Amino acid sequence: MLVLVAPGQGAQTPGFLTPWLDLPGAADRVAAWSDAIGLDLAHFGTQGDADAIRDTAVAQPLLVAAGLLSASALGAVAPGAVAGHSVGEITAAALAGVLDETAALTLVRKRGLAMAEAAAVTRTGMAALLGGDPAVTIPHLEKLGLTPANVNGAGQIVAAGTLEELAALDADKPEGVRRVVALKVAGAFHTRHMAPAVDVLEQAAAEFSPADPTITYVSNKDGRTVATGAEVVARLVGQVANPVRWDLCMETFEELGVTALLEVCPGGTLTGLAKRALPGVRTLALKTPDDLEAARELIAEHASA
Repeated sequence: MLVLVAPGQGAQTPGFLTPWLDLPGAADRVAAWSDAIGLDLAHFGTQGDADAIRDTAVAQPLLVAAGLLSASALGAVAPGAVAGHSVGEITAAALAGVLDETAALTLVRKRGLAMAEAAAVTRTGMAALLGGDPAVTIPHLEKLGLTPANVNGAGQIVAAGTLEELAALDADKPEGVRRVVALKVAGAFHTRHMAPAVDVLEQAAAEFSPADPTITYVSNKDGRTVATGAEVVARLVGQVANPVRWDLCMETFEELGVTALLEVCPGGTLTGLAKRALPGVRTLALKTPDDLEAARELIAEHASA
């Protein structure tokens, strides 16, 4: 069984969209998406520097566009399941047929703008914890007023909160944690600080008529599969202010009998987690079009199986 996954914010790097725009029809599709959402995706994906594409309002639509573009370049593919990390859930929703591509880009554009605005209210941030036991780390974070915003599995947890709370964490690390590494993000995503963005997205989501997923959709809220389009969209809205439980998604992959994981562009983060948490599962990340041939071979093997 093959699962198709989409990465979240932070996976983007300067110029990562450049080689994908050389594929037949790709530039025209990206231009149409750019017109629809009022953001020059080709410019930011090819010429934007690290600071420009770190902007939440830019990074999020750029990631969804890249994911959709790379997935379509695979040709006919029918994965056993789809899932996304954070904003990657919008990519996954489109791949599962819940939203069409324009609706997905429209929603993620509003999401990015709303989260950027919410992040500007209070000085907040995120930090990755290296080492430690989640059973010890999570209560320690909560004691300091921090949220375990990403519980990624394979021992990886990302904390989020005010800059003062993060400073306290740096001075008072949980037992077993070797280092606390500040992340270059605009705010405390997937925490209570994003509540204003939830209100904006609830209004935006009301404009769409989602379809039920045609592929098993695994939600990063709790790792459960979701059967209706309405529930998928409701979870897309709520997850902005709630933790990402990628660890539970990977547990579900294991329960479903997943034997291969393919990560759409800009791949690498989720395959790295799977290599540590899902031994025996084959992994492949789409970083450039050079990876397409190997990905198609992996897909064909699972289709014949």
